[in-house]
Amino acid sequence: MTTGTATWIDRCLWWHLYPLGFTGAPIREEDAAGAGPGGGLARIARWLDYAVELGVSGLALGPVFASQTHGYDSVDQLRIDPRLGNLDDVDDLVAACKERGLRVLLDGVFNHVGSEHPLFQQAMREGPDGEYASFFRIDWDAPGGARAADFEGHSSLVALNHDSRQVAAYVTSVMSCWLDRGVDGWRLDAAYAVAPQFWATVLPEVRAAHPDAWFVGEVIHGDYAGLVAASGMDSVTQYELWKATWSSIVDRNFFELDWTLSRHNALLDRFTPMTFVGNHDVSRIASTVGDAGAVLALVILLTTGGVPSIYYGDEQALTGVKEDRLGGDDAVRPEYPDDPGRLPERGRWMYRIHQDLIGLRRRHPWLVTARTTTVSLTNTSYVYRARAAQGDNSLQVELDVTDGPRARVLDGDGNVLFAFGG
Repeated sequence: MTTGTATWIDRCLWWHLYPLGFTGAPIREEDAAGAGPGGGLARIARWLDYAVELGVSGLALGPVFASQTHGYDSVDQLRIDPRLGNLDDVDDLVAACKERGLRVLLDGVFNHVGSEHPLFQQAMREGPDGEYASFFRIDWDAPGGARAADFEGHSSLVALNHDSRQVAAYVTSVMSCWLDRGVDGWRLDAAYAVAPQFWATVLPEVRAAHPDAWFVGEVIHGDYAGLVAASGMDSVTQYELWKATWSSIVDRNFFELDWTLSRHNALLDRFTPMTFVGNHDVSRIASTVGDAGAVLALVILLTTGGVPSIYYGDEQALTGVKEDRLGGDDAVRPEYPDDPGRLPERGRWMYRIHQDLIGLRRRHPWLVTARTTTVSLTNTSYVYRARAAQGDNSLQVELDVTDGPRARVLDGDGNVLFAFGG
């Protein structure tokens, strides 16, 4: 399967926002239902200069479409959630991003929709002979009445039927609509739950009109390279490297990271993964490994191959633990102030470290496909060399947690480009 030609992605570093949380929109159903028109996207636009100063080159947005509560239960993927604004607001935000050279990635929830979605409501009203009866995976003969398949046990998230041509046409039209409006690509939510043949049907048609678009699938585990090849996606989320990064620091076991980087090298032979140390679904890196450990995690992120994503708040050393309960995501999806001038000073040190390491990454663009080789390894210290896939460029990365987290990055001549710790 041939993927796209989005060569711009090789120089892209994403700043990942969860818009509903970032803007302080009401999330719970009882609050969200009565929420009036919001200006959240306009509020995000006030942070674009901050993002540019951070050093990123793209804005990766979580759900922005009309939904029941948290955004992943959409009811209209052609309409902006009224808690965030309207079509003019998204057009203005995209235009403001373009003026600053920032790419825009949208979050496409195409595995499921909210149970209040009009098409699902119509399907249930009309029954098995209705127009949209095959749009969803509905067991019309279930005991007690028709029952729709859901996503991971959440009855409010109704699974689409990806064997349906209607669904393929629907997803194609939604993707194309927003690419037509100027966005640059899509994160495909829960891509692991969708048969790769579905993406292989949809993506070529979308690419025909938008050959420069980039598509990354949310995949937690499994055969990453095989899924990319079978689906036609450009990339997937590298959860394996995320896990090895934080647990190697916490457990003082760099052998895990070394093993995972060898597997990461093999992935880079096939495609370029999307890498991260934080996102909207996991506990904050600073909560998991501490402030100093978070710096080491960032060093790893920005000196290894991949398309890096920085989750908002990590650049301010925010903390937060994800919990398995109602509202358990709130701590990792916080509100930001109206504008950057209102940020507290306590996170400024981490912002500067992010600037330094992102700057290092941008001065060495070959790192996007760099392979790593081990120089030395113990449980508590690890030295690896990041080498360009082509040419002689290289960096040496030194990590140590023996007596407290320390890190250095050196160029090929031994000059120290970054240092942290004692």
